[in-house]
Amino acid sequence: MATPLARFSRRTALLAPVLALGLAATACSAPGADDAPSTGGDATVSTELGSDPITLEMYAETGFPLAKALADEFTKQHPNVKFNIREDQFTVIVENAPRVMASDNSPDIIRLPTMVDLVKDDLLKNLDPYFTAYGWDKFPASQLVQLRVGDGGTTRGTGSLWGMGLGYSVTGVFYNKKLAEQVGMTKPPATIAEFEELLAKAKSAGVQPIMQFNKNTAGINFPHQALQNQFGDPAQVADWIFQKPGATFDTPAALKATQTIQKWAQAGYFPKDANALDYASMVGEFQKNNGLFMFNGDWESANLDKTMPGNVGFFLFPTESAGGKHVAMSAPNTFGIGAKAKNPDAAAYFLNWAHTNATAREIAVKIGGSSPGGPSDLPVPAAAPGTVLAETLKASQQLGEENGAVDFTANATGGIFAAAITPEMQKLIAGQQTPEGYVKAVQAEYEKELSR
Repeated sequence: MATPLARFSRRTALLAPVLALGLAATACSAPGADDAPSTGGDATVSTELGSDPITLEMYAETGFPLAKALADEFTKQHPNVKFNIREDQFTVIVENAPRVMASDNSPDIIRLPTMVDLVKDDLLKNLDPYFTAYGWDKFPASQLVQLRVGDGGTTRGTGSLWGMGLGYSVTGVFYNKKLAEQVGMTKPPATIAEFEELLAKAKSAGVQPIMQFNKNTAGINFPHQALQNQFGDPAQVADWIFQKPGATFDTPAALKATQTIQKWAQAGYFPKDANALDYASMVGEFQKNNGLFMFNGDWESANLDKTMPGNVGFFLFPTESAGGKHVAMSAPNTFGIGAKAKNPDAAAYFLNWAHTNATAREIAVKIGGSSPGGPSDLPVPAAAPGTVLAETLKASQQLGEENGAVDFTANATGGIFAAAITPEMQKLIAGQQTPEGYVKAVQAEYEKELSR
């Protein structure tokens, strides 16, 4: 679950949230010639679906209903197209993707753990021809920047297009309104110091301050990166994720974030059994009113509106200093087309449909809790007033206006999340790793993977 990872006047109303889903302005230059599609990929593609029976093989992430909901609606509108959907946890997809995509039964559409290694190994289909054929140049360039990789699997953020989003997420902090009232929280905290004051008040009042999972995949990486984004220049974080030469994880900001996470763990702000708590259990405990805060993404909004109507709020993680600009992990729920896909044109048709069809866009908001992306002149379907979904959509728009989006550190390489971030974070929480050891271990694994 690199992100266990969905999310929130016409042109202006959509452009702001989608700009949030690209890279922070501080993290890359403005979209320009470097973002234009290259000449790679197949020369000709078809944008016609046709009427022949087709079965699209999809490999998706367990626990996130958006992909299946979109597939079901697509089949409803196009009865000749069926979907065979396989689902696995994100860490399993990370491990399986190269082998599955190299097999003779490669999926047509796959949830991508990361793209660089898959591009290097020629396992992904270059989407540049579809970019041209479908007119995806009408999408804000920043919406697609995270989905670009240079020739031969070099630096992300430029070059050809290799994926598309099914929903464009933003992360932040969900809070229980009844528990917030109990600890004296009348409005979202404006600074990290105010946030920490609320954690201490919750602990003193016998309320679990943060409900966060850390089993299988490091859910505590969410608050860790939220802190890291604020303690330093987010451009450094983005450079590291995009594998820019000389970028390092071993920075004062990452160390300070890790020290803060250690302090929170020692203070009992995370559940005692966080390392034994998986994502579904975390959400379940939060729904049982066990936890003031939960670091998570907008993909959980629709579910929380159903299970905790009127009792959940959402805010972007606060800034270190009052009045600063917000920074948040924000990324597409990335899907790509396998290089060995049997129905690549139909798969691309589906990806385009998901961004442009009115019903599909409503599904992205109501089920995925996310901005549907797509052309700037298409409106984002409205959320009901007073819902947490309305709050996450508003937060997404705010993040866009502040140009504060950064990709997830878990997406830096294909194996960094499973091989370093998760086990080292688990050891940190258990008191078996130091903050200094954590940042050095993550950087060492990063260098190891890049040297392969």
